[in-house]
Amino acid sequence: MSERGEFDEAAEAAEVAEAAEAATVEAVEIAERATAAVELDEPAPAVADPVLLSDQAREQARAALGEITDAATIGVAVGHEVHDARTVTLFFESTLAGYPGWRWAAALARVDAEAPVTVLEVELLPGEGAMLAPEWVPWSERLAQYRDAQSRQARQTAAERAAAEEAADELAEFDDADEDALENDYADFDDDLDGVDLDESELDESDLNEGDNDDDSDDDSDDR
Repeated sequence: MSERGEFDEAAEAAEVAEAAEAATVEAVEIAERATAAVELDEPAPAVADPVLLSDQAREQARAALGEITDAATIGVAVGHEVHDARTVTLFFESTLAGYPGWRWAAALARVDAEAPVTVLEVELLPGEGAMLAPEWVPWSERLAQYRDAQSRQARQTAAERAAAEEAADELAEFDDADEDALENDYADFDDDLDGVDLDESELDESDLNEGDNDDDSDDDSDDR
C-alpha cells in the first residue's frame, strides 16, 4: 500500500472517531434536557380548598366525630393533611383515656367550588409516639413461647427445690454433729469431779467402810 493510501485511511478513522465523540456529547445533552424537563413537569404540592380549612368545616368535622365519641374526648385542632385540592383530613387531639398520642381524624371533601363540604369518614388514628398494640403473633408461635416459658419455670422450680433440700440435709447433719458433741461432753463430766477422775471399780470395800465410819463419828459428836 502506498503512503497516500495509508494517510487516507488514517484521516478517515479520525473522522469516524470525531463523529462518535460528537454523537456521545449530543446524547448526554439530550438526556440532561430530558431530565430537566421531567423535573420541571413535576406537579406542585396541592393547595387545599380554603373552605375545607375554614372554622365552619372544622365545626362540621367535630360534629361528625361527636357521633362516634364523647365530645369531651375531642381536643384542640392539631393540623391537617392535604390529599388534593378538594380533599383534606383534619386532625384533633384525643383526650380519650388509654390512648395517649392518638388523634381524631375527619376526612372532608368538596366535588367543586359550588358543592358543600362532605364528611367522608371519621376515625381514631395513632400519632407520632402513640402507644400501639404489639405486633400480632400467630397462635402456633404463641403456644410455642408459652410452652418454652412453662418449661423454663419448671426447671427453675426443680432447681430451687433441690437447693432447699440440700440445705435442709446439711442443716440436719450439722444438728446431729452438735448433739453428738454435747453427749460426749456430758459423759466426760459425769466421771469428772473437781478435776479428779472417779472410778468406782478402783474403790475397795475398806475405803467405802471407812467413809461410813467417818459418817458415824460425826453423828456421835453431834449427840454429845
